Amino acid sequence: MATTLTRRQLHDLYYFLRLNRRVDEQLTNFYRQGKVVGGVYSGTGQEAISVGTACALEPEDIVGPMIRNVGTLLVRGYKPRDLFLQYMARKDGPTGGRDANTHFGDVARGVIAPISMLGEGVNVMAGIALAARLRKEKRVAVTYVGDGAMSTGPCHEGMNFAAVQKLPLLIIAENNGWAYSTPIEKQMAVRDIAVRGKAYGIPAVIVDGNDILKVYQATRAAAARARQGGGPQMIECKTMRMKGHAEHDAANYVPKKTLEAWKKKDPILRFEKYLISKRLMTAKEKATIEARIDKEIRADVEFAEASPFPPPEGAARSVWA
Repeated sequence: MATTLTRRQLHDLYYFLRLNRRVDEQLTNFYRQGKVVGGVYSGTGQEAISVGTACALEPEDIVGPMIRNVGTLLVRGYKPRDLFLQYMARKDGPTGGRDANTHFGDVARGVIAPISMLGEGVNVMAGIALAARLRKEKRVAVTYVGDGAMSTGPCHEGMNFAAVQKLPLLIIAENNGWAYSTPIEKQMAVRDIAVRGKAYGIPAVIVDGNDILKVYQATRAAAARARQGGGPQMIECKTMRMKGHAEHDAANYVPKKTLEAWKKKDPILRFEKYLISKRLMTAKEKATIEARIDKEIRADVEFAEASPFPPPEGAARSVWA
């Protein structure tokens, strides 16, 4: 790892990595306590992608995260309580209890809500990139897709459209090995997702998705190329989904040896080891960050659990056909 980031910026990366993990862990606890409405989709093991990409972008850029990109939402200004309230369908949540998990967004924060039909996010964000170009805005539209979404028709239509129109679109392909229970080798004949990007004329690079500095640097470079008129860019991040598709899925189909091997590549522990070995974070500084996160999580859990459920008579408000 090599970086030109300041000590403060490095600590911010570590803070968001740890906060991302703690939020996912708390959501798992809520699920097991029967407090979640619907399912919980964890991004455990993939935090470096969400945090690394989001921190590398400019404030004016617009992101279209997916359900595992909690870190992206946190970097963009959402608080842990927003996630807790949303998953528990409480009145004070981003959607007022009308939807579940991370199905919320805020244009003011530059966040477009996830789309359940996988692959469609590429089309939506391509449209936003087109709008930015027509308005002569120097902003980049960023979307995340998994290896499963890369096998859907809409994804390829969006990629082709963005390539032909040379749009400022950045596609983050999270290759976490599994599309629910289907391993990548059973859904595509190519080993690397990046090959598909290049087939459409989209420059594509492959990075270690568990190395936050490599993700950050690749994102900065790709976003700069897109911003300067270089057309769409793709970054394939190699990682591993360390849990099932959702909390209800025990993922018994994943070989235990595979999970054990990836545990040794945990993105948070790797970054922590790097910071300490390079004397970029002291034990006191680490403790301060941990204490800050503990305080935030405790306060937001208390706030979320105290929030009431929305009144039934308000269900149809803010909803349009």
